[in-house]
Amino acid sequence: MRGRRLAAALTAALLAAGTVSGCAASRALAPLGAADLTTVTTAGTHDAGTITWNLPYEPFTLDPLKSFNYAENTAIANMCESLLRLKPDLTTEGALAQKVDSPNPLTWVYRLRGDVTFWDGTAMTARDVVASLRRNLDPAAGTYWGQYFENVRSIDASGPLEVTVRLKQPDVLFNKAMATAAGAVMKADFIARAGSRLGNPQTGVMCTGPFKLATWRSGDHMLLVRNDHYWDPALRPVSGALDFRFIADETTAVNALRSGEIDGQYFYLPPANISLLRLADQGRLTAGKSLVGFTLIGAAATGPFADPRIRQALLSATDRQAVSRVIFQDTALPARALASEEYWGYERTTFADAYAHLPDTRVDLAKAKALVAASGQAGKPITIAIQGSSAVHAMAGSILQATGRTLGLDIRIRTVPVEQYGNLYVDPQARKGIDAFFSTWYGNVADPLDALSTFTLGNRNNYNDYATVDAALRAARAEQDPARRAKLVVDIQRHVTEDAPWLPLEQLPVLLYQSKRITGATASFAYLYYPWAAKLGTP
Repeated sequence: MRGRRLAAALTAALLAAGTVSGCAASRALAPLGAADLTTVTTAGTHDAGTITWNLPYEPFTLDPLKSFNYAENTAIANMCESLLRLKPDLTTEGALAQKVDSPNPLTWVYRLRGDVTFWDGTAMTARDVVASLRRNLDPAAGTYWGQYFENVRSIDASGPLEVTVRLKQPDVLFNKAMATAAGAVMKADFIARAGSRLGNPQTGVMCTGPFKLATWRSGDHMLLVRNDHYWDPALRPVSGALDFRFIADETTAVNALRSGEIDGQYFYLPPANISLLRLADQGRLTAGKSLVGFTLIGAAATGPFADPRIRQALLSATDRQAVSRVIFQDTALPARALASEEYWGYERTTFADAYAHLPDTRVDLAKAKALVAASGQAGKPITIAIQGSSAVHAMAGSILQATGRTLGLDIRIRTVPVEQYGNLYVDPQARKGIDAFFSTWYGNVADPLDALSTFTLGNRNNYNDYATVDAALRAARAEQDPARRAKLVVDIQRHVTEDAPWLPLEQLPVLLYQSKRITGATASFAYLYYPWAAKLGTP
């Protein structure tokens, strides 16, 4: 009830003021700007023993194949390595593959390190890599990374320490994805023995990373211990153990951090009482570079929200500046598009110029009302799902509901428990009766094409079957020249922004809290795929 009262109070403040420069919730906090974002924190110097870290919910699995979410990837990133590695600055480097060649646009050759062993001491070979990657080609396996493998023809061992991937058509995103969990490697024999039990609390995984799974007591905690035989001396863990807890309630988690019961946590949404963490004497809150956006995802191909005029109207009437200040308490930046500047890993000038020419985030009620009138959809029910236990979701839902009323839209809110919210991304039954849902959505690598490729027809996340940019996306993924590809991508971005199949609301940083007892966690979005806990230790 406390969360609901807080949401109602802040929502009332936003609606009443129209601007929130004098809001008590944000008056003591300096607004966050893009230039304030960082990538790392000072490395720990000594073993801190067992470090207790909170996850926002208990992972569904540790199988990298089905790890497209925050808690899962936060844990897996310290255990299961990929062929390439996403670095804290969001560039990539070699990991299990020490060299990558592309003799032609249809071929990728990965030359593997010869000094890598799994936790059980057996050597990693091409056979393990092939077995791991091929799982993404099996429709029965249910991979969450299928969008990166849709153009793959074959994956074969071309030597004891060499793997060759052949494509049906050129695809610039495939190799980039090998720095994410899409390129994660597990022991082939372990995969075969585990079967459907792979990644569960009883079976776990067998990987090569700097931490290894010791125990996972479902509903209680997950303990990782240092892999003393880890191959990379630069990332051998400073501390001996990482104990994950699963506190989903925001207030309980913040209190545990402030009391020292928990040493640290990543937040993908700011908790309602984030001011307690920003001003705390017991620890430090760091804002890191991110590929995350707070987005309203269109989830239905029929109904009023499938009409682009309704989506455009709601976006035009929503005060994204006020949402940033009140709901996100100055930790977010209003978004013009789905891909913010941290995505611009190449041709930055092209992308920056295109972004500057997109419609700004100012409210235009006259435009919004005209769009609703032209649509003929006024008064028809629109159901938006929000995540339970999230004050941000509750407040944002209230704002859109009130905004809808000013436009003659009947917006209804459905609360989904946090433990079930992830099902909306993968289960059509979970989305039944839902027109849209809030998401802290992210691409995986620093390329705007990665964020926009969701709108390829057939992509599992293209929930409303948006088709306008399908052909252009396929052409961009095949384009080898970065300058020509960037021009294609900015045109795609323009169409997607105009049609608003998804509504970009805010750009979000990574929010990292560490107690004064420890330091060293990776501060950027890379924590989802990089061994972020390796440098954790005492200051």
